[in-house]
Amino acid sequence: MAPEVIFPLVDKRVWVAGHRGMVGSAIVRRLQWEGCEVLTVGRSDLDLRRQGPTEQWIAEYRPDAIVLAAARVGGILVNDQRPADFLHDNLVIQTNVLEAAYRVGTSRVLVLGSSCIYPRSAPQPIVEEALLTGPLEATNAWYAVAKIAGIKLAQAYRRQHGCDFISAMPTNLYGPGDNFDLETSHVLPALIRKAHEARVTGAPALTIWGTGSPRREFLHVEDCADALVHLLKVYAGEMHINVGSGDDLTIRDLADLVCDVVGYRGPILCDARKPDGTPRKLMSADRIRAMGWRPTIPLREGIVSTYQWFLSHAL
Repeated sequence: MAPEVIFPLVDKRVWVAGHRGMVGSAIVRRLQWEGCEVLTVGRSDLDLRRQGPTEQWIAEYRPDAIVLAAARVGGILVNDQRPADFLHDNLVIQTNVLEAAYRVGTSRVLVLGSSCIYPRSAPQPIVEEALLTGPLEATNAWYAVAKIAGIKLAQAYRRQHGCDFISAMPTNLYGPGDNFDLETSHVLPALIRKAHEARVTGAPALTIWGTGSPRREFLHVEDCADALVHLLKVYAGEMHINVGSGDDLTIRDLADLVCDVVGYRGPILCDARKPDGTPRKLMSADRIRAMGWRPTIPLREGIVSTYQWFLSHAL
């Protein structure tokens, strides 16, 4: 049975904050099917780290709903190098947008978090109730703390002011618009770039960070956008909702898959001197599946299309 639509998007004004990022741009594309007016504003015109301008912009354009996809993001290396930036910027972006939405009277806000909010040793697959039940993974703790604060802030506005603010926790995402910079990217786009450069240069081997044993879950960003729009229409509750594929694989197996797609045939070496991060991170998708949503893009198919995008846009 299809879930009841409690917030129809037809003729609504929906602001996608962070529309130029990988997730935000996918949400903008997905909203084109919904008959709504999509609002966007670039960083050069509105710095979400500034409360006054943020409130003024929301008051002027009066969105019926906001999808908060704007964030400072990056992989293990940049998280470790810039902890203050990751904590400060994400805290103030979330605080400014939610406070402004409350003051202006925005009907609905969807806050995006990340699977890194969960404890490093959380039982697998990770259910939503695992939040704050144990220590975080140290390599991305600053970002995780900020995103946890965003969840709790959305819950607090709901409890104290009756605001219809909800939160969603996507797993590791990839797809068109991803960041392929080896200094700041996440694991899958970094592997695509490494494998491509190894093939083009004829490198004798490809080296990956860590032991290759950690297990990770991946979701194509178009599937994520579809899930988020689904939640925007059908969900109203305090609990944050996991958005994932329900499947995982080791980083070594991922490297094998990427190299096969890219066409690199050399050996893959593991640099165990580099950090592995969380040993396993597979999120339970039971709640969102019970709401009638499932992903549709298999991992290999998604990597093929992402590599094609990389060849056309990222070189």
